[in-house]
Amino acid sequence: MTTVATDPVRIGVLRRRIRWIVAFTIAYNVVEGIIALIAGGSASSAALVGFGLDSLVEVLSAAAVAWQFASPDPESRERAALRVIAVAFFALAVYVSVDAALSLLGVREPEHSPVGIVLAAVSLAVMPFVSWLERRAGRELGSASAVADSTQTLLCAYLSAAVLLGLLANSLLGWVWADSIAAFVIAGFAVREGLEAWRGDACTTPVGVLTGEIDDHDHD
Repeated sequence: MTTVATDPVRIGVLRRRIRWIVAFTIAYNVVEGIIALIAGGSASSAALVGFGLDSLVEVLSAAAVAWQFASPDPESRERAALRVIAVAFFALAVYVSVDAALSLLGVREPEHSPVGIVLAAVSLAVMPFVSWLERRAGRELGSASAVADSTQTLLCAYLSAAVLLGLLANSLLGWVWADSIAAFVIAGFAVREGLEAWRGDACTTPVGVLTGEIDDHDHD
């Protein structure tokens, strides 16, 4: 069982660590999203395009929360921020589902994407480690929000696994439908995230809490 840190010096170290982890996660998602969109467009891969869009929506989510808490009265912006996040996820789900359906109907056929395979493999290797680092720091700091954010990062790793399996099945076995199945998995994840945001169950923790700029108990 992890002991919650009480030493101010150690608490400062853990807060800085989480700040760097959050910053890295956002930066990584931006790069990952751009690469996935380019590779997905070139290979007509609904799974890769969906993967890229999901990464960028996650960045939008963080940006919306940052915008909310930049206000002197964050509560006044909360509903608008959550609605933006929810609509973005719903739009992602619709776009990816239609794209995947077109592939299944043979309107377009996804091609082999070495870049996509490498990207998904790298994400599958990196994200669980990042999630573990944040969860470990969050538990020692006693921050439920940081632990929750680490779970979100782990879910991204699961998406990476789904995309990787779909791309490999298409490339190695010629199962073109596998790309669409992976895309539908992403769409389902997006709907889940959108519903949580719409209900106000997600993204209600300020970035400041995760980085230690706002005390977790004050937020509660």
